[in-house]
Amino acid sequence: MANKTTNALLGFLAGATAGFVTGILIAPDKGSKTREKIKESAQQAGDGLKEDLDEKLDGLKSYFSNFVNDLNTRFGDLENEVERKTKQAQRKAAEKVEKEASKVEKEASKVEKEAARIKDAKTDKEKQKTK
Repeated sequence: MANKTTNALLGFLAGATAGFVTGILIAPDKGSKTREKIKESAQQAGDGLKEDLDEKLDGLKSYFSNFVNDLNTRFGDLENEVERKTKQAQRKAAEKVEKEASKVEKEASKVEKEAARIKDAKTDKEKQKTK
């Protein structure tokens, strides 16, 4: 869209300048006066073009500045979200490991009790054999 506007504006300026120069060349003035008019006309056209290009450049600078700020905001938000979810996953994993460790400790306690019971039973059998 901006490219079409710029092209249209440049076409208009070029046409206006060409028309003005043609009008000056056809007008019955001295050569030095005609050259002065052409020079002034070219200067005015150049100044107008420079102002327009400066406006477009300022607009582009503003657009890209806003674009970069928007990206920084979005990536900052994304970074915060990833960090939050990572901490949440770490917390859940720690809870699960703790829960499973508790189960293992309970089973280990049962195995120790069973081993002690078997040892006691074996000791009792050996005592009965020796009597």
